[in-house]
Order: sequence, then structure tokens, then C-alpha cells
Amino acid sequence: MSKKKKKYYTVWQGHKTGVFETWNACKKQITDFPGAQYKSFPTKEAANEALEGNYFDYIGKKSQFTSELSHEQLKKIGQPNYNSISVDAASSGNPGVMEYRGVDTKTKKQIFIQGPFEQGTNNIGEFLALVHGLAILKKNNSDRIIYTDSRTAMSWVKKKNCNTKLERNDKNKPVFNLVDRAVEWLKTNTYKTVIVKWETKAWGEIPADFGRK
Repeated sequence: MSKKKKKYYTVWQGHKTGVFETWNACKKQITDFPGAQYKSFPTKEAANEALEGNYFDYIGKKSQFTSELSHEQLKKIGQPNYNSISVDAASSGNPGVMEYRGVDTKTKKQIFIQGPFEQGTNNIGEFLALVHGLAILKKNNSDRIIYTDSRTAMSWVKKKNCNTKLERNDKNKPVFNLVDRAVEWLKTNTYKTVIVKWETKAWGEIPADFGRK
């Protein structure tokens, strides 16, 4: 088993700001903090440099990826279809502060973003991102496909139901308002867009990834 590489976590906005040497230490600063801004880096120097800069200059930017799959496996999977958009969500807890977005797969140009919401889950965000993407592509009569790295979200969209165990309350009311709208959209619309699972092991993190953890 390969040894997990150490990471350093920059927190621009949280209960405390700074550079933290473990995910648990970082998580304490961002949990229950609306609009938390954070990201992981491979070295302490890079994390400290980022702290002096702007969070939005670093979001979504990832280190060079090297796949551990064999040449034969990579050849079988092939390359991503760049006539596509990619969606992803980020949640600083389960539940926690949640947001989601969609980007152009090739250029990583942001197409839409929603949040941060005070309380949500990653699965809900992934579901909402998919439906948001479907609605935009249908509106534009686009033949692009959608990539997601969430099999759960794909299943929920197929079943036209957000099967979350999160209970409704005042904190997550805005999120569930979007969930209700998304479910209604799925039940009252047809679409030709193909939803495809992003091959993380072959291609690295999905282009819409927030690049934090």
C-alpha cells in the first residue's frame, strides 16, 4: 500500500485563518462557518504563499496528476469527451456549508455556481449540480454530455428523487427549496443529455472540483 502524501491546508476564511498541517485541524476551522474558504497544498511553502493571496485565484487549481492505472487500463478508458460540462459539489461537513458548480470540461471556465448554503450535504450538492446542468443544456439545445464523479447523484437523477436522509429545518430551507424545484423539473421535463461517470483514477479530479481537500 502506497504511503499517503502529506498535505497542508490553507484557510482564508474560517473560525481561525492560517495554514494547518492536518485535515482534522482544518475541518475544525471551517465547520459551521458560512462561506468558509480553504484548499489543500502539497507543501507548506505553497500553502503559506497562498495564504498571502486571494482564495479565488486558487480555487479549482490542482497539482499535476499522475495516474496509477496501467497503460492497458488507461488505453481502455480513453480520454474525456471535451464536448461536455463537468459538475461537482463541496461540503465542509455532513451536513455542513455546501456549494456546487458546473464548468466547461476542457477550459474549466465556470458556467454556473450556487452557494455557499448554510447547511447541506455533498450528495445533495452533486444532485442539484446535475439537474442545474441538465436544465442549462436543454435550454441552450446543446448536444454536450455531463460528467459527474457521483454515482449517488446519477442514481437520484435517474429515479427523479433526492433520496437524502437530511431532515428539513430552517437552516437548510434554501437548499430544500432548490431540491423541490429540481425534482419538479425532472418530473416535468424530458432531456437527451447523456450523464457520464468521470473516471477519476484515469483522469484525476473532475474539472469542476473545488480543489480543497
